[in-house]
Amino acid sequence: MADVAATAWVRDTAPDGTGFIRAGSGAPVLLIHGVGMNAAIWHDQIAAMKDHHDLIAIDMLGHGVSPLPPEEASLSDFADQAVRLLDHLGVASVSIVGHSMGALVALEIALRTPSRVRSIVCLNAVFRRPTALAQAVRERAAALGTHGNPSAIAATLARWFGDPLPANLIGAATTARAALERVDPEGYARTYRLFAHADAEHADALPGLAAPALFMTGSQDSNSTPAMSAAMARLAPHGQCLVLNGERHMMAMASPEKVTKHIMEFLDTAGDAGVKPETDAVFDSGEFRRALGSFLTGVTIVTTIGAEGEPRGFTANSFTSVSLEPPLVLVCIAKRALGHSAFSTSRGFAINILSEDQKAHSGIFASKAAEKFAAVAWQPGRTGNPLIDGCVAVFDCGMEQLVDAGDHSILIGRVRDFSHNGAQPLGYCRGTYVTPGLSQEALAAAPPDTEVGAILENDGRVLFVETADGFHELPAGRGLGTPNEARSLKGCLAARAIDAQLGFLFAVWDDAAEPWRTHVYYRGTVDDPCCDDRQMQLVDIEKIADLKIADPAVRSMLARYARERTEDAFGVYVGNEVEGEVRPLAKPSPSRIPLSGRG
Repeated sequence: MADVAATAWVRDTAPDGTGFIRAGSGAPVLLIHGVGMNAAIWHDQIAAMKDHHDLIAIDMLGHGVSPLPPEEASLSDFADQAVRLLDHLGVASVSIVGHSMGALVALEIALRTPSRVRSIVCLNAVFRRPTALAQAVRERAAALGTHGNPSAIAATLARWFGDPLPANLIGAATTARAALERVDPEGYARTYRLFAHADAEHADALPGLAAPALFMTGSQDSNSTPAMSAAMARLAPHGQCLVLNGERHMMAMASPEKVTKHIMEFLDTAGDAGVKPETDAVFDSGEFRRALGSFLTGVTIVTTIGAEGEPRGFTANSFTSVSLEPPLVLVCIAKRALGHSAFSTSRGFAINILSEDQKAHSGIFASKAAEKFAAVAWQPGRTGNPLIDGCVAVFDCGMEQLVDAGDHSILIGRVRDFSHNGAQPLGYCRGTYVTPGLSQEALAAAPPDTEVGAILENDGRVLFVETADGFHELPAGRGLGTPNEARSLKGCLAARAIDAQLGFLFAVWDDAAEPWRTHVYYRGTVDDPCCDDRQMQLVDIEKIADLKIADPAVRSMLARYARERTEDAFGVYVGNEVEGEVRPLAKPSPSRIPLSGRG
């Protein structure tokens, strides 16, 4: 059949009654929808891809205008329907994009007729559902006699789009509702019963999948979870996993531009010659170096997804950076460890660098506890690997190389994504934990007139309080105190609803005019203030020099902070307002300097 003009949309029916839409020109792509939908659901993808691809969107059996599937249908029935359509259209080989149930059909086609499938994209696919989820899906399948009534459709839409329904998804939900209301109830029921029981259908066959495969899902999809996609990508020889942050089950409709962009990028890189190397992320080398520098002496939790989609993890302090270009890191795991098999055969892993308040996490993952991940909050990363909330830094990696090293294996990972913050790292030395941050016990013993302040940073900006006469001050109080002590630093922050995390000591000096008073300043981080207090301002670090700051000692301290932050080499100033010494953390010989040089 000749290519259809790029602007034409053809709604047609094959000789066996299969309904389909055809549009565009170029390399052919077969689009297979999920349960309850129809070919028209790919409207946005067809519009975006028709200038580059010959798009064929099929009505699955029991959907749209296609005939019913057998009463006890199998995936092969749906795969046979798609192959017959390709034969009718004269398409010898094709890339396939399948959503949910359509992803299972796409895999069935690719596994049964590998010579006809160039590449495959599985959106929101299901794989080895956990027991509770499998039971819930099968109970819904058994109760499908009520399908079509408003309450059943509303429950489906709530699972797909969220409850309450976000305002920006009303249009997508309305389209999905219309499809659910039009679908043949018997066709829906027969297909859903198959869908409810077919999640492990390809578990043993996936290692034989010849086609390049992208398994893409949303971080908030509780039915087609990131762990499922990560496990499938791990088993498929040319598999990749991509998790879209914040997306749910119907992400192809809810965020069509984002999803279609990733589909097209994958199709462009996965051709007949096989999978081309993944494009490395373009990193800011300075930021990447800072993220690596978050690791102190090292307590990490290393995580991955097991063969059955279950999260796995262990505590390790054998972590180090390897290379900036390309971005490589490594961690070691003992061969006798219970998780060695899962990690040594994994397609990737994540390194979660723990903060000072995550000692308990370290203990849990160093133990043989059965439900380790139930005790921590975590989210899937872009590759599906579990990323633990609240860590100093996380590095989401693909497996670059596995090195045999005595009684350990060295896992070398290529960093695909990373993040870090200003929290303080947890260390481990000589059999005990090391917390080099704030020592509240020491401050508790300090004189009551001690001024305790903080340089609180948020994304390259420092928090200031603007006074009525136009001067700027850092947050400070009498002593560290508690949120209930109004005059203390913590009390001042609490009164202004500021969520701050105090970290390393930055400066200590005696007051020249009142020698009994000591000034103590820490550096730390702060969430973006959301209060209506106009006195609170976040000022870009490079603009601090332009502020009116009454106290020359504070002004000099801030100048030093700006310079040391640029160099990523902080020290601690100890002295008085006239002279003192900066004690760099990495240099053994501090020099005596005048106050004017403290900046």
